[in-house]
Amino acid sequence: MSNNNFKVYLPFLFAIVLALGILLGLNLNFGKTPAGTTEKKFFSIGFDRYDKLGDIVNYIMESYVDSLNREKLTQETIVNLLRNLDPHSSYIPASAFRQMNDPLMGSFEGIGIEFNMMTDTVVVINPVPGGPSESIGIRAGDRIVKVEGEPIAGVNMNTQDVVNKLKGPKGTKVTVGVQRRGVDELLEFTITRDKIPSYSLDIAYMIDDVTGYIKLGQFSATTHQEFRSAMERLKRHGMEQLILDFRGNGGGFLEASIQLADELLQPQSLIVYTDGLNRPKTQAYARRNGLFETQPLVILIDEWSASASEIVAGAVQDHDRGVIIGRRSFGKGLVQEQVQLGDGSALRLTVARYYTPSGRSIQRPYDNGREEYYTDFMQRMLDGELEHPDSIRNNDSLRFKTTAGRTVYGGGGITPDIFIPLVTEERTPYFIQAANRGLIYRFAFDHADNNREQLTRFDDAADYRENFRVSDQLLREFIDFAAQNGVKYNETEFMGARTLISTQIKAYIGRNIFGNEGFFPVLNQHDNAITKALEVLHSGRFISYLTPQKETAESIEP
Repeated sequence: MSNNNFKVYLPFLFAIVLALGILLGLNLNFGKTPAGTTEKKFFSIGFDRYDKLGDIVNYIMESYVDSLNREKLTQETIVNLLRNLDPHSSYIPASAFRQMNDPLMGSFEGIGIEFNMMTDTVVVINPVPGGPSESIGIRAGDRIVKVEGEPIAGVNMNTQDVVNKLKGPKGTKVTVGVQRRGVDELLEFTITRDKIPSYSLDIAYMIDDVTGYIKLGQFSATTHQEFRSAMERLKRHGMEQLILDFRGNGGGFLEASIQLADELLQPQSLIVYTDGLNRPKTQAYARRNGLFETQPLVILIDEWSASASEIVAGAVQDHDRGVIIGRRSFGKGLVQEQVQLGDGSALRLTVARYYTPSGRSIQRPYDNGREEYYTDFMQRMLDGELEHPDSIRNNDSLRFKTTAGRTVYGGGGITPDIFIPLVTEERTPYFIQAANRGLIYRFAFDHADNNREQLTRFDDAADYRENFRVSDQLLREFIDFAAQNGVKYNETEFMGARTLISTQIKAYIGRNIFGNEGFFPVLNQHDNAITKALEVLHSGRFISYLTPQKETAESIEP
C-alpha cells in the first residue's frame, strides 16, 4: 500500500480504534462485588459532562425487580436532592407550576368569584367586581351545586377539585347550576371565563382623619401599582401619616419590594443587596422621588412576615425612616432563582442571600435541618419570645448600626423597635375550641346569609362598622350554636373571650356582606399593635423613637 493510500484510510482507522477503546472501557468497568452482585460503573470521556444521576435512573429503570414510574422516580430524586441544600430550594411539578405562579403574576383565568366551602357546598362570598360572574348575574350567597350538569355539592369534593372545574382558559365557557335563596328552581348560568385580577393589597383606608392604613398580603407583579393607587387615594383624603401592615405577609417578588421601598426612601438610599458564591454582589437603590419619603411611617411585622416584607422593613429601619412595631419576623433571606424546565416543571434554587443596608443577613440559621427550621415558631413560643421582648435571643457578635447610629441585630429576621406581645389571655379554652372548629366563621356566615337583605341596608362598609352591634341576643344564639356543635358553654371562659368573639363575629359578618372593607377595619379596632402605632404617631414624639438613645425594644401590656 502506498503512503498516499495509507493517509486516505488513516481517519477511518482512528475511528475504529476509538470505538474499540470505548467498548473495552465499558466492559472493564463491570465487576463482581464481594457479595456476588453485579455492580455497573458508568464510563464517560468528559467527566465534566458526565450525567451520573441520569445514568443511575436509566439503570434502575432497566434493571429494577419491579415496575417503576420514571417520572415519579425522577421527581422524588430531585426533591430529595434539593432537600439537602436549604429550606427554600424547591422543585415545582408541571401540574402545579401555573397554580403556584398565578397569584404572583397578579391574575388568573376563571369565572371570577370569591367562595367558601360550607357543608360541602360552594357558596359565593362575592363575585369579583367587573368579572364574568358578576356581569352575568351571579350574586353573593348563591350556591353553585352543579358544573356542566354534574353535581359538585354533597359529593365530598375538595376545594382544589372545585377550583379546577371552575378555572380555565380565557374565552372558554362553563355552565353552572345555582341555588338561590327565595328561588325554588335551580338557576342555570353559562359563564365565559376571563382574566381575573388577583390583588396583593388587602385593604387601604383612613383609620382616622390623618392616618392611612394599608395592609399587603403578598408582593406580586402588581403590588407597586396597587400601592401607588392606594397612596394617591389616601392622600386625597388627607393622609399625613401611614401604618403599613406586613403581618402575615410571606413575601413574593424581590422587584416589588424594591419598588415599594423606593416610594418610602430618599433617592440614592440603599434598599437591599444580595451576594452569593456564584452570583456577583448586586445592590438596589432608591432611584426616584417617592410618594411618602418624609412623613411619619410605622410598619407592622410579626413572626410570619418574611422575605420581601423583611426587605422593606429592614431598609426602613436601617435608614431610621420609620418605626417597626410587632414581633421578630420570620427570617427568610435567601434569593431563589427560578428556571423552567423543558417539561413545564420548574426549579427554584437558592443562589444568594439578602442583606439589609447595614449589612444584616435576613436569613436565620438552618444548620439543624428543615424540621427544626420550620418548627421555629413553636420554639419561639416555648422560649417566651412571643410574649416577652427580653426572650429574643439577639447575638451581640451581630450588632449593626443604623444611619443615625442606633443598634440593630442580625442573626435572622427583623427585630422590631417596639415589641407587641402575642395576646393569650382572651384565647380561653372555650374560644380555642370554637375557633379551631370554624364555628365563629360558620355562625357569622349563616347570620349574614339569613339576614342579607337587612344587612345590605347599611350604606357601605363604614356605615356597617359604625352602626352594627353584636347584641346579647346574637351572642346567646352563638352559644347555642356552639353547644349544638360540641363546644360546651363555660361562663368564665366565655366572658374572658367575649370581646374577641364579638369582634370576630362582626368582622366575619362584615366580610360576607362588604368584603375586606367590612372585615379588617373591624378587627383593627381590637388590635394592640395598631393601638400602639396610633399612639406613636399621635404622641408628638415620633422622631424620638428613631434616635440612638432608644437602644432597647419597648413593650406594652396586652
